[in-house]
Amino acid sequence: MKQILFLLSVVLFPFYVSGQNDYNQNQFQQLGELLPTSNNYRTASGAPGHEYWQQKVDYEIQVSLNDDNQSLKGSEKITYFNNSPDLLPYLWIQLDQNLFKSNSDTYLTETSSNNTVGKAMDFQAFEALNRETFDGGFKIGAIKDASGKSLKYIISKTMMRVDLPKPLNPKEKFLFSIDWSYNITNQKKQNGRSGYEYFEGDQNYLYEMAQFYPRLCVYNDAAGWQNKQFLGDGEFALEFGDYKVSITVPSDHVVAATGTLQNPDLVMKKSWTDRLKKASTSDKPIKIISQNEAESAEKNRSKTSKTWIFHAENVRDFAWASSRKFIWDAMNVKVGGKDVMAMSLYPKEGNPLWEMFSTQAIAHTLEVYSRYTINYPYPVAWSINGPVGGMEYPMICFNGPRPETDGSYSAQTKYALIGVVIHEVGHNFFPMIVNSDERQWTWMDEGLNTFCQYLTEQEWEEKYPSRRGEPRDIVPYMSSDKSVLDPIMTNSESIIQFGPNAYAKPATALNILRETVMGRELFDFSFKQYVERWAFKHPEPADFFRSMEDASAVDLDWFWRGWFYGIKPVDIAINNVSLYTIDSGNPEMEKTRQKTIIEKEALSVSEQRNKTSIPKYRIETYPELVDFYTKYDALEITDYDRKQYKKYYDELDQKQRDALKAGVNYYILDLENVGGLVMPVIIEMEFQDGTKEVIRIPAEIWRVNNQKVSKMIITKKSVKQFSLDPYQETADIEQSNNFFPAKTIESKLQLFKQRQEKKENLMQLKRSGKL
Repeated sequence: MKQILFLLSVVLFPFYVSGQNDYNQNQFQQLGELLPTSNNYRTASGAPGHEYWQQKVDYEIQVSLNDDNQSLKGSEKITYFNNSPDLLPYLWIQLDQNLFKSNSDTYLTETSSNNTVGKAMDFQAFEALNRETFDGGFKIGAIKDASGKSLKYIISKTMMRVDLPKPLNPKEKFLFSIDWSYNITNQKKQNGRSGYEYFEGDQNYLYEMAQFYPRLCVYNDAAGWQNKQFLGDGEFALEFGDYKVSITVPSDHVVAATGTLQNPDLVMKKSWTDRLKKASTSDKPIKIISQNEAESAEKNRSKTSKTWIFHAENVRDFAWASSRKFIWDAMNVKVGGKDVMAMSLYPKEGNPLWEMFSTQAIAHTLEVYSRYTINYPYPVAWSINGPVGGMEYPMICFNGPRPETDGSYSAQTKYALIGVVIHEVGHNFFPMIVNSDERQWTWMDEGLNTFCQYLTEQEWEEKYPSRRGEPRDIVPYMSSDKSVLDPIMTNSESIIQFGPNAYAKPATALNILRETVMGRELFDFSFKQYVERWAFKHPEPADFFRSMEDASAVDLDWFWRGWFYGIKPVDIAINNVSLYTIDSGNPEMEKTRQKTIIEKEALSVSEQRNKTSIPKYRIETYPELVDFYTKYDALEITDYDRKQYKKYYDELDQKQRDALKAGVNYYILDLENVGGLVMPVIIEMEFQDGTKEVIRIPAEIWRVNNQKVSKMIITKKSVKQFSLDPYQETADIEQSNNFFPAKTIESKLQLFKQRQEKKENLMQLKRSGKL
């Protein structure tokens, strides 16, 4: 009976295999040594401190678009508010267009393989490599203070330092102006996050304009000046401010931009403003400019110009789009009791795909994101179709997918459009509102946004084919060779596999946190708390990590360490399962059971062959060798056995007798953390009667030994199969070691001839009668 009581007590605690853990192996070491020390600006709870501050920058910008030679000329008046406690002798300004200078660091540091040059190359690729033909980059004119005096400045690649006449004191502001111009890039040839697209058929241009003006760098408590050079991958760090932007374009152009239009009656037809008013109360998209009107406008070339004036408050950036080719539709979205206009501009080349999905995808994004974060605070959200595949700015984004020229499209193209609109509109929340430092940490906006994109896509339709978010979809990346893996906590310009590292892995990690580690209720509250704390502020990674723990009372240091600071994969294995049952002591039961087991045992090879190879045993020749033990059957039930059992049973109390009769099974599972990334252990038991049960064990089971543990599981029913991670929720990279007894993993081997892969356009095949 002592043995029974011991077994029953073991189940209360994990049964650990002994092993030595050193400091580097302990995945539960707290992150204190990695995170910055909290202070009055940023608290240990993850919230802004009582002395938190940030700068403010207001812009008054005037730009003029030259549609004949694709260039832009501009001037801006800047008001810089020094809300810091520091004395500032100079200001740093971003000159992002300098990335397109022929001698930029971006081009000089590009690498190539033998497959890139010296072999076949199309003309477009050749022109992209031969960049000396394009005169790119900002051409800075005058830089003057408010009194008209020239300011000293120096350009350092994609940054410009403006030296102030005297240091700017705390709580003071400085006013100055900059004149500039630059040649707009052909986005299809030179890539980038903005530029123009030329339509050869109707000889028109479509402009998507961003990083078009010199912009102030961020100065904050965490990094000082964020003036790390722009190499192309690490995006932007920007201050909030108010904008008044006047955009002069050909009179027949239509312009969309950050903010609200201040002079609609001067630049729009009355029929457009009437339709826009109707759309402001419609829950479905209404055409403001029809395709027929847009096609008619394509045929003309206005020689006059109009100036569209926009105003935006409390935004970190400004972007715009312009063309005479645009079709325009719009609808109203109710967000937190307020009206928001969801609107799309697209050329005829975007239809019918764009008129069906773009504006609806905007509305859907605003509704879902507002539920998981904060209510969308701006009056408008635009989606523009043009040359840029996908890029985000406050209240406006650029999205690329289009149908075939016959109007048909593949399922891949359809979901690519819906997905990219959700993603880019979602960027209004990360980083346009929760204003993280993209130049340093891509994952803080792309990862969090991709996670919310996944949630939003799943509410679009059942079984929406999301590319990122599901743990099983990150397995190929997590299985990669370590030489091509970086921690998520890697600077934006140094990431090897940009998409998987900065988008997919953090999005998947957050999904695992929500579904498997924390649970939806705790996660959703904590995530929303982080957004509310840091809306319109500059959060750092530690602020996110600490906020998630502070609002949930869940210690997640092991999770951040493994998923964000490490590159080890999840691979948990069941090495062995041992079964223990209670020995009742009843000879009628136990000896019968043992006899049955022995009878079922197969004869060894020697035993089988001895039956025919040994003609006669010695004791058969010499019967005098036979004694008591020769004939003794240890499994024969005797009266002595029965009496001993009765004596033992009579001494037990009722609880002990019930334990004997319980008939429970004790399974000890030997688990190994093969991959190195500690995770919760999810065990599915399939019983002999066909029923199933899932046990969820927190990751803390690994807290003493990160490599190997044993866990006892008690069941009344016999287990037929143990399976780990049955719902593929932990991104376990090796399923073959997830089963006991071992189970064959079925996979299909497809034989194919190497060919150019292309997703089939089933709509086109249907129209042609081939489907």
